Amino acid sequence: MALRRLFLRWLFPAAFVLPLWLFVGWIVFSGGSGWALLWLFVALPAVFVSQVLLSLLIRGRASVRESRAVSWRDVAGLGLWHVVIVALGLFDSRVFFPLLVLSVVGALLLFWSSLAQLWNEARGAVTVLHATDGTAYIPPAQERPAAQPAGDVIVVSETRRPD
Repeated sequence: MALRRLFLRWLFPAAFVLPLWLFVGWIVFSGGSGWALLWLFVALPAVFVSQVLLSLLIRGRASVRESRAVSWRDVAGLGLWHVVIVALGLFDSRVFFPLLVLSVVGALLLFWSSLAQLWNEARGAVTVLHATDGTAYIPPAQERPAAQPAGDVIVVSETRRPD
């Protein structure tokens, strides 16, 4: 649980740290060609926007908000994707292109996974029924057994006065 909570706290800082790492790696590991600099101008905003969107999708799920921890699928996907981005920052010319392809595919898979998890959690929240003429409607809430209130219950009644 601690690892999953750590990943939740890491989501938004990663949006700034990972692009910064790519830039620092380009300077330190002599990624110095003009093409690498052009690649950086595309990659830095792409990694930033991707990470922010993934963070919002992940934090938007009710299970993540309730448990304050990401799912194990998120831990595995984000962990692998972040390792690939860190490896890209080393600018090793022998494995650069395969890592670049792997990072793009990983980002797309993470978006799909996050959207699928969000959809699966939201799908059961609302039931839409259809009438015989095709009209869709949301049925009234079912009678639920009254739960024991935790404290005092205050009832405010509203009456309309004639104008």
